[in-house]
Parts: sequence; structure tokens; C-alpha cells
Amino acid sequence: MASAQDIKNRIPITGALMLATLMNTLDSTIANVALPHIQGSVSAAQDQITWVLTSYIIATAIMTPLSGWLSQKFGRKRMFMFSIVGFTLASVLCGIATSLPEIVIYRLLQGIAGASLMPLSQATMLDIWPQHMIPRVMSLWSAAVILGPILGPTLGGWLTETLDWRWVFFINVPIGILAFLGISTFMDVDDGGRQRPFDFLGFTALVLFIGGFQLMLDRGPGKDWLQSPEIVIEAAIAAAGLCVFMAQTLTAEHPFFHRDLAKDTNYVGSAIFGLFIGVLLFSTSALLPLFMQNLLGYSALHSGWASMPRGVGSLIAFLAVPWMVVRLGARQVLTLGVGISALALWQMSQFNLDMTATPIMVAGFVQGIGTGLMFAPLNTLGYATLDPSHRTEGTIVATMARTLGSSAGISIVQAILINNSTLAHERLTERIAVGDPSIAGALPSMLDPATTSGLAILNGEVTRQGAMIGYANVFSWMAVASLLLLPLLLLMRPAQAPRPTGVEAHAD
Repeated sequence: MASAQDIKNRIPITGALMLATLMNTLDSTIANVALPHIQGSVSAAQDQITWVLTSYIIATAIMTPLSGWLSQKFGRKRMFMFSIVGFTLASVLCGIATSLPEIVIYRLLQGIAGASLMPLSQATMLDIWPQHMIPRVMSLWSAAVILGPILGPTLGGWLTETLDWRWVFFINVPIGILAFLGISTFMDVDDGGRQRPFDFLGFTALVLFIGGFQLMLDRGPGKDWLQSPEIVIEAAIAAAGLCVFMAQTLTAEHPFFHRDLAKDTNYVGSAIFGLFIGVLLFSTSALLPLFMQNLLGYSALHSGWASMPRGVGSLIAFLAVPWMVVRLGARQVLTLGVGISALALWQMSQFNLDMTATPIMVAGFVQGIGTGLMFAPLNTLGYATLDPSHRTEGTIVATMARTLGSSAGISIVQAILINNSTLAHERLTERIAVGDPSIAGALPSMLDPATTSGLAILNGEVTRQGAMIGYANVFSWMAVASLLLLPLLLLMRPAQAPRPTGVEAHAD
């Protein structure tokens, strides 16, 4: 619970919390745009460069559940200050990294340090603001936080083009200093000491599950999946970790996560929904910069500008959500968000190599609106029936689920993309016979497959076309899969929303 001082200083505390979370979200979007430049700088393959993203996300997923226990033991203020300092220092280390292993390790440290920022910020907001203001405050907070996706691509592109990709990490330093000063000045000291007995077996099993599962997804495409003993071992570790964690949660006197969370169907539905949102939607933010720079030849700055409408769409949706939830109901708004997101993914499936940036910007704007319409209603439904004493733990579990979904989604989509692109390349190559006069006559002389140089150029173009087919197939699959989220809404009961004066409100 919040102290009287925290309630008195809730406006500056909210500002500091938004800065801390902005630093977190800004970093992810900036890094996405800079990926192709980082890839060249550290000599990484296409399937390896995504480790820069997944290493950070997986560290966040592992550390997020532990951050709740640590905040209860040492106090929220100490936890916030440690996280901000650690995240800022890890950002500096990422900026000076000279190899792929170095930047992956430093991103792991960054994820460990920053894991608590989002869930503890949300829990603090729920505590320091009165219940009737929560929908409005959370929407405004989310709108401010979404400045990261708005500014990140353009700022990251500009920094990468004019300075160096390393500055996408150095930019966190001034933001981290301001957030640290705000928390240390205005937040009341919390002595902690309220932690439950620590479930070492449950936490260890959870770490083994998350680590083994993510390693399997990251390493699988390059190891021919279950044909490799390494992948079999990682899959076995993940399965054993999950089984032990589930058994421990069901039988232990003090499980790592409180069993009451699983008894709330609204909360369970919200957490599962968030998991699949991470899988289906956040992976596009990793795919599109690589698509634009590697296939369309965009610069980092150009791809940043093309990515910016996604954040603008999210901002508009976040600002409209409080009004829409009161008048339409949380479940209806969430359904609308899923439908719009599916439409955006279908638009992406129509991309081609000859298009301008307009389709990318339009699809990004539409997806931003869809994503923005989902988060606030999801929080409203998820916490509508949850006991307030479980809010901190609830936000942590929900954040972990969404983070794990994002990490798994990036790896799964990348693996599907590589597989589809390879298959498309093989099918296109089968249609080109070196000695076929009809083929030679239909192609420019520079693409003549009978010559060494022509064959090399032709193979490059076939590879490019195959990759385009791979991207289109992936986006089509994601569009269909996103619609399969809708039955999860049946798990959630209507959330009660405040009625505006003179307007009939619907909360279902």
C-alpha cells in the first residue's frame, strides 16, 4: 500500500515512473531499427542478430517474477533505484560492446536490471491513485510511455545514420539520471520486510523452463531442430522445468506465485491474452526494420520514419480508450483492437518489393491503433476482480507472460521466416534451367544463368524474391492466428466502469 507521502507526491512520482518506463520502451524500439547496422558491426548472421533482442527479453522474463519478491523484501524505492542505475550502466556497456557475445551479455544485464520497471511502475500507479481515476490515469500513463515507440524508430535511425548505432544505448543515460532523481526525491522510503518465504525450487524450475525453451527456439533453426542432440536436451530441460514448476505451484505451502491468481478467471484470461499478444504482434517490430533495410534498401533513418506511424496510431488509441471503454465496454474495445490488428497484419501480407513506403506506414498506423486499443481494456478486465493484495504479484506475472510471449514470438517468427524463404528460394530455382533458351531469352544479359556473374546476380534476386514470399507468408499466418485470440474473451467477466454524466455506459 502507498504511504501518505507517496499519495501527496503522486504527480511527480508518476512523472518519474513514466520516465523510467519510457527508457525501457525507447530502448527496444531504437535497437530494432539499428539491428542491421549492429549485425554488420559485430559480423552476425541473420538468425544470430535477433539474439540482441531475445537476450534482453528473456532476461526480463526470468527476472520479472523475482523483482516482486525483492521489492517486498527491500522496498519498492530501493528496487526502483537499483533497477534504474543498473539499466543505465548496462546501456553504457552495450554501447561500447565490440562483439556479438559481448552485446548479448550486456543486453542480458540490461534485461535483468530493467525487469522490475514496468510491473512495479504499474503496481505503484494502482496504489497511489484512487480507484475511480485508474482507467484515465493508466491510459494517460500508457500514452506517455508510448512516446518510446513513436520517438524510438526515428531517433534511432537518426542516431545510427549521423553518429553510430552505439548511441541508441547511450541515449538512456540522461533519461536514467532524471528518473533516478525523481524517484529518490519524491518517493517515500519503504523498509520492505513483507516478503513471503522464497520458493527456491519453484523459481529454479521456472528459470530452467524459460531458459531451455528460449535456447531451443533461438538455436533450433541453425541446428535442424530435434535432429540435434543439443536441441533435444534444451527441450527436455524446458519440459522438466515446466513440470516441476507446475507441481510445486500446486502442492507447495508457499509457492513462488500465489495460487489465488489462478482462481481469478478474469486475470488468467488477461494473462494468456497478453502472452499471445506478445507472440503475434511485438515480433513485427523486429521483422519490419530488417525487411525495409535488407530487402527494400532503406537507410536506418528512412526505416525509422516509416516505422513512426505505428507509435502515432498507438498514441491516438491510448487517448481514446478511456472514452471508448466507458461507452462501449472493455470487452468490445478489446475485440475491436484484435480485429484492427488482424487487418494490419493482412495489409502487411500484401507487401511487395516494388512498393513505396506508404503501405508500410499505413499498415503500421493501423496496427498501432489496434495494439493501443488492447492494453488498457486488458488491464481493466484483468484487475477488475483481482484482490488488491495480489496486484503487485499480478502485474509481475502478467508482464512476465507478455515478455515471454514477445521473446518466443520473435524467435518463432524468425524461424518460420527463414524456413519459408528457403522453401520459396528452392521452388523458384527449380523453374530456372541454365540451358533453357526460353529462360535466357527472357532475362537481361546481365542475368544470363549461363555466365558465372549472371548466375550470381540471378541467385541474389531469387533469394530476395524468396525472402519477400517468406515475409508475406509469415504476416498472413499471424493475421489468421490473431483472430484465434477472441475466444479467450469468454473467460472474462464484464468489468465495471464508471458511468459518465448523461451518457449510458456499457462495461461488458
